[in-house]
Amino acid sequence: MKPIFVQLQCAPGKTYEVADAIYQTELVSELYSTSGDYDLLLKVYIEEGQDIGKFINDNLANIPGIVRSLTTLTFKAF
Repeated sequence: MKPIFVQLQCAPGKTYEVADAIYQTELVSELYSTSGDYDLLLKVYIEEGQDIGKFINDNLANIPGIVRSLTTLTFKAF
């Protein structure tokens, strides 16, 4: 398993709602609020060789209401 950090920029006033929805899925090992360009930083673990985009699409993008509440979703491996 390797850690991936996912940065989310939420629609105005939706940061808490997004954080709560993600937290309830138990997909993330750590969830941070940031003060930079992005509102939330998630730390998730994926299988070695697993496609990052597919993981995001299959898991985070399918949380009910999440896509409407985001303005930007980016991800990168650290």
